[in-house]
Amino acid sequence: MARILLVDDEKVARSMYSDFLAGAGHSVTAVGSIPEAKTALANDRFDSVVTDLILPGGDGMEVLQYTKEQHPGVEVIVITALDKVDPAVRAIKSGAAEYLVKPVAPEALAHAVTRALTTRQLLRENADLRRYVALLETGQRVATTLDRDRLFATAVGAFEQHARADAALLYVRQGEQLRLEHAHGLESQVQEEVARALEGQLGGLLADARGRELSLRLPEPYRVALAAPAAENEAVLGMAVLLYREKLPEGAQASADYLARHLGLALHNLGRFAEVEDLAYLDDLTHLFNMRYLDLVLDREVKAAQQAHKSFSLLFLDLDYFKSVNDTHGHLVGSKLLVEVARIIKGCVRDNDVVVRYGGDEYVVLLRGTDSGGALKVGERIRRTIETHHFLSREGYGLSITTCIGVASFPEHAQDKATLLDFADRAMYRGKKGTRNVIYMAAKGLEATPPQRHSAPTS
Repeated sequence: MARILLVDDEKVARSMYSDFLAGAGHSVTAVGSIPEAKTALANDRFDSVVTDLILPGGDGMEVLQYTKEQHPGVEVIVITALDKVDPAVRAIKSGAAEYLVKPVAPEALAHAVTRALTTRQLLRENADLRRYVALLETGQRVATTLDRDRLFATAVGAFEQHARADAALLYVRQGEQLRLEHAHGLESQVQEEVARALEGQLGGLLADARGRELSLRLPEPYRVALAAPAAENEAVLGMAVLLYREKLPEGAQASADYLARHLGLALHNLGRFAEVEDLAYLDDLTHLFNMRYLDLVLDREVKAAQQAHKSFSLLFLDLDYFKSVNDTHGHLVGSKLLVEVARIIKGCVRDNDVVVRYGGDEYVVLLRGTDSGGALKVGERIRRTIETHHFLSREGYGLSITTCIGVASFPEHAQDKATLLDFADRAMYRGKKGTRNVIYMAAKGLEATPPQRHSAPTS
């Protein structure tokens, strides 16, 4: 059954058409003027409009244009007593589904209404199909994005488009908390107010992977907040929070839930990819970072220091007489000693500093935000701790070893990563040629380290 608005100023025609359409199973509202037609359209929902072309105070074209502008999904059938081509062409060009000339047989009107409703249904199904395909493609794009920043931007844009949100916030799980990673469509002050309003509820949402409307006191102009948990195997990995200025649009919850499932898969894949990526940057023996990661992090650190006009320092360490440990006790003991040295160095620096096994018995430490004076103090702490430590005591060895350390700072000694690392290496080598168990600061004119020193633990 369809809901039909009939507009005709002739009482007899209005009664006849209404009775026939009602007899065909439709619900009919009949009016006799343009103002009544506009009022009816504003107050009720219709599937089709049947209008006479000649009406008091205007014509059916006004009804047609108003309907297409205000209710574009409603099909309009125009009826007229004018047996002329021009009005028919004008009506069809303006969006009329049918143009019938009086007298209109009831069967002809019934067929016209059926065709109009069928066309409306096909257009609606076609539009739904296009939206579904677009949603499907977007979900796949979200699920296969492995770049963290690009994923967040893509996901937020997808939620705004397909769930028709006015603004969106994206949270990612960190332990037992959700941390805001990306937001769009919000001024900074409003974003802070929304984040504060959400604080009390986000923790509870971790235990429930269902999407829902949130009961929040939102800042103007927002009235509705929708939570869409991003879960993988029932574990909530993140959360999209969508904000609306008006009521929740039809289908928004379903679209948000669909995208959230793909976001959950993407976050899961991102975590797995990060684990694999970490393995590529870790030393197999000590589980410190390796040279590949040092090359990457130095690029980032130089760029960040240049932009912020800050300093950072490198410590280049080489163990003294490490070859004698391998020769006397074997390579297995030597390897265990290297692991213990790694733990000592890690214990002497901050969590945000980077400790790297450079190769053999050599280590490099990147000290963030530290000038040469601060680097000397950290280097001395490491040197003294290694000197006084008894290695592999639990295994019954109690070995002693010392180290030489070279120090170079950005931008004091060099302003590119290769030169900076070379200067730290040269400073370390100066100690090797002297008393050992010592720290040296980088300086111009220091002798370069022989290439063969980095090929095997010979020191």
